[in-house]
Amino acid sequence: MCELLGMNCNVPTDIRFSFSGLIQRGGRTGQHSDGWGIAFYEGRGCRTFHDPQASCDSEIADLVRSHSVKSLNVICHIRKATNGRICLENTHPFTRELWGRSWAFAHNGRLKGIKSRRLRFYRPIGTTDSEHAFCWMLDRIRTRHPEPPASDRALREIIRELADEVSALGVFNMLLCDSRVLYCYCSTELSWLTRRAPFGKASLIDTEMTVDFRKETSPDDIVTVVATRPLTHDEPWQAMSPGSLVPFRDGLRVGR
Repeated sequence: MCELLGMNCNVPTDIRFSFSGLIQRGGRTGQHSDGWGIAFYEGRGCRTFHDPQASCDSEIADLVRSHSVKSLNVICHIRKATNGRICLENTHPFTRELWGRSWAFAHNGRLKGIKSRRLRFYRPIGTTDSEHAFCWMLDRIRTRHPEPPASDRALREIIRELADEVSALGVFNMLLCDSRVLYCYCSTELSWLTRRAPFGKASLIDTEMTVDFRKETSPDDIVTVVATRPLTHDEPWQAMSPGSLVPFRDGLRVGR
């Protein structure tokens, strides 16, 4: 299946270290060679890059890796095609607008029967079960709440309910962001870690690269990274429980 990478921070941070490890799994250390994409939030805007080529050989991936794009929220995806042909429109993350916010979504897994769910406000551009699931979830949120809910907790609860319903159709490991909060739903496999003071060194699993975060951060920085499988071998990654929704805002877990 595919692999996911997300980041949520309290200060704009670049994701080049984690990204450098993930893209190796797109054709070099892994078989996820059917395209990749990444979404960076800049305020309420969302800058996206997509490429249907393998990430390990992608010139666009080299561009992203060589430029420091700092963001509070990032979603990245490398694809192993199981539903829908290999092409640009089937490459995650997908984006849509709701309540004047740009929402981004990426998914790992297969969902049997999701395309039979009727859609009202949103339509897929590609042919993946993932994009249909995203459109359906936003449809249901918008139907229930034409305006934003009164509380963040209410929004978390509806996202949890919808993710549980979609997960019943198969495997649904998901990253979803509304420009403020990164929502992470685990169906089978998803892990996270939070980097904060005192910072230390970290080494990637998939390529020879080590960073000393003491030289790259300030004492108040808080950075949470989420991935399908841990990207470093010397940090305390926490595996999410199947069926759990874990949201992050300003680098910290919310709504326990």
